[in-house]
Amino acid sequence: MSAPAAEASDPVETTATPDSPAIAWRPVLLIAGALAVVLLAVSARYGYHRDELYFRVAGRHLMWGYPDQPPLLPLIARAITAVSGDSLVALRVPGALFSAAGVVVAALTAREMGGARRAQLLTAGAYAVCPFVVAAGHLFSTATLDLLLSTTIVWLVVRWVRTRDQRLLLAVGAASALALNVKYLAAFLLVALVAGLLISGPREFLRRPALAAAVLIVAAAVAPGLLWQAGHDWPQLDMADAIAAEGDFAGRPGLVPFQILLTGVVLSWLWIYGLWRTYRSADLRPYRFLGHAYVLLTVVFLVTAGKPYYLSGLWAALFAAGAVEIERNGAPRGWGWVPTVPVYVITGITTALLTLPVYPVKWLADTPQPVVNADSAETVGWPRFAAHVAEAYGSLPPDERSKATIIVSNYGEAGALDKYGPGLGLPRAYSGHNGYWYFGRPPDTGGPAIVVGPETEAGAPYLRQFWTDVRAVGRIDNGVGLDNQEQGKPVWICRGQRAPWPELWPRLKTLS
Repeated sequence: MSAPAAEASDPVETTATPDSPAIAWRPVLLIAGALAVVLLAVSARYGYHRDELYFRVAGRHLMWGYPDQPPLLPLIARAITAVSGDSLVALRVPGALFSAAGVVVAALTAREMGGARRAQLLTAGAYAVCPFVVAAGHLFSTATLDLLLSTTIVWLVVRWVRTRDQRLLLAVGAASALALNVKYLAAFLLVALVAGLLISGPREFLRRPALAAAVLIVAAAVAPGLLWQAGHDWPQLDMADAIAAEGDFAGRPGLVPFQILLTGVVLSWLWIYGLWRTYRSADLRPYRFLGHAYVLLTVVFLVTAGKPYYLSGLWAALFAAGAVEIERNGAPRGWGWVPTVPVYVITGITTALLTLPVYPVKWLADTPQPVVNADSAETVGWPRFAAHVAEAYGSLPPDERSKATIIVSNYGEAGALDKYGPGLGLPRAYSGHNGYWYFGRPPDTGGPAIVVGPETEAGAPYLRQFWTDVRAVGRIDNGVGLDNQEQGKPVWICRGQRAPWPELWPRLKTLS
């Protein structure tokens, strides 16, 4: 006997729901616009982040790959400076727009799950005041564009589950091609989504020609970068090991707790509730693959010591799942106070105070912001850094000065001297850090070297591996007592280079 039609197959596998609520365009766009305005209003405060200084220079050294990233962000930086000039505000406009676009995509994700006006606004609002979204949106960084593209990929998959429109598989392929050229990390999200669909369905995407076309799009897009990596002994893998060894965000024990901090503490309840409801709610049964994807990624990043924000591409969809459940059934008893305007407003204010440059810079060291958001400390002091190096350079006799080389310990310092050094009469700076090592080694001039770092004067024995005469002549001071990576670093004058640069340069290559 054959099974009844209702029992013949999983409803998730066979049913599409073409109808969905109207999009609440006006309030959603108002929320997105408000976020963009806030980000643009503070975009010129403090200064460049070290990554932004790096991208400026990487954009002039375009390659198919870098040891720490694929090629898309340097290419965008090159385009921005070509069109808008060398401006901090111009460099940060895309970040503000990417974050605002993410608000809209988050609301659309709620709509695809059946969420009407309230669910869409709860989701858009949670995304807009999310501390990680706001902090990333203030900067031009890989995290900012990666977050938008990852969120978009998840939205497209959710929409495909609802409509089964095979053109969406091509759209997923195009978005994935871009995402993988921002961060190879996007591959983990894609694998987790596929695994989630294979576990709980719908699985019919496996039978669609559009899937093969999407895979070809992705393969063509990532092939040049992978060939570069292969031709340079896969430095991205060494970079991944270096990042894991740093133990940021308290390492493995901090993976889940820091997600709560990065998503707004109180409002983090919304995505946690959404995750739980993907497993418990019959209405959300078609989207259970999101829960599977989140659990799988959590396990993977616990094993590999990944960072909490590596799961950020799923946050909008989980916010949406929680919001849709609240709209349909109300909040669970005792939790009705969370999805309210006061909580969203307080979270937004707290987020701004902890992530954005809202304080006078001289106050920053006395606020909790540098502890909660270390990136803010890395946007302070670069002109003074360049001035300290220029002071050491100017102390050299004229005959030595004309042959002097400047060596710094990381790409942020090299990028700062690229930005501010010419105005101080400084020659080009060199660094063996990450991609900067590939931008060229110093010339063999026979002159002294101005060196910044190691961290303290106890690093003199390290420098004596390369020079016979090593003397500390100054110390970096950002002038506001802020404890960032450069604060207190010694500046050295080194003479008596022990070997030509072709021999020494490989020994200065570092990844972190």
